[in-house]
Amino acid sequence: ACASQTGRKTVPEIQNEVLIDAPADQVLALAMKVEAFPDFMPEVKRVTVQERDQNGHPCLVAWEALIPEFALTMKWTERDQWDTAKRTCVFTQAEGQFSVYEGQWCFEDVDGRTRFLSTLRYEIDIPMVGPLIKGLIRKKMWENVDRLQQALKARAEEAASGSGAAA
Repeated sequence: ACASQTGRKTVPEIQNEVLIDAPADQVLALAMKVEAFPDFMPEVKRVTVQERDQNGHPCLVAWEALIPEFALTMKWTERDQWDTAKRTCVFTQAEGQFSVYEGQWCFEDVDGRTRFLSTLRYEIDIPMVGPLIKGLIRKKMWENVDRLQQALKARAEEAASGSGAAA
């Protein structure tokens, strides 16, 4: 269900997955509440849903996130295509500071648990940036993908266990 979309312009690609002890539909529902991400992700300063599709799913979303190591705030607006039947979200930057920003989230049912696979392709054009800094940027992008997945995992598992704070 979740296939890499390689074959386009060669840009850095990050794939990460996490297994969540909660049903896939519940994890997907939490993931679609993107405007709540700043509540549990400190680097995400603001998420604004600008448009929703005919099913009420966010489809045009403005993001503002901090990269503290560079004292840099990144801003971008992405188009999201949520498919609840396939439990996927395909996203691509509509405008913003990335040269390329696109990817996919997949939420697969694994015996009542959820395999959350995130694929992100990105490119940031920062003049005069050498290989060392590009390596650091890649590390930060991977950490952000992982942090998002771990935060969503914690919220979903908390809700699934019945404590209800994240529900």
